[in-house]
Amino acid sequence: MARYTASSCRVCRRAGIKLFLKGQRCYADKCGFDKRGYAPGQHGKSQRIKLSNYGTQLREKQKVKKTYGILERQFRKYFQSASRSKGITGSKLLELLERRLDNVVYRASFASSRPGARQMVMHGHVLVNNKKVDIPSFSVKTGDIVVIKPKEITVKRVKESVEKLKDRAYPSWIEVDKESLRVKISRLPERSDIAADIKEQLIVELYSK
Repeated sequence: MARYTASSCRVCRRAGIKLFLKGQRCYADKCGFDKRGYAPGQHGKSQRIKLSNYGTQLREKQKVKKTYGILERQFRKYFQSASRSKGITGSKLLELLERRLDNVVYRASFASSRPGARQMVMHGHVLVNNKKVDIPSFSVKTGDIVVIKPKEITVKRVKESVEKLKDRAYPSWIEVDKESLRVKISRLPERSDIAADIKEQLIVELYSK
């Protein structure tokens, strides 16, 4: 699988928005985006570069892909599934991405970043309905119960993350029990639940060409 090994802060600077890819570092004074909020490269501060419509659409797609940590092939499958669903394609796309298991772990503050949540799932530390699930892209549904495997060192790390991120608001479509490290999917996410600055219509226009 392809991996991005360069600085995560460069991704945020290129996207022009903080994507919280580095966990706790993104909330600290060391955050590279807060220090240098302009695009990377020697011409990053220049305002003379004007993107075409295609460039704007491509940047939006790349931003969403980096936010959720997925590659082009998988992202295209999500789009195709969203286009076959009833409703607005762009909204359905974001709803499918939000239902990923690694995203649920991240939204519940059990991990400080989505890459951290993905690693936790892949290492078998997450149970769904009392069954181990080690697939980050696993799609949760209404009524599912997600819990952290009761291993002492894992529980300790997760509780530390929950404490550090105690001011983070939980989405209304999940119910989080901080003590038992348990999440219940009370309903499926909707577009209004996703506060991220994403212009999903640009992605629809890009794939519709």
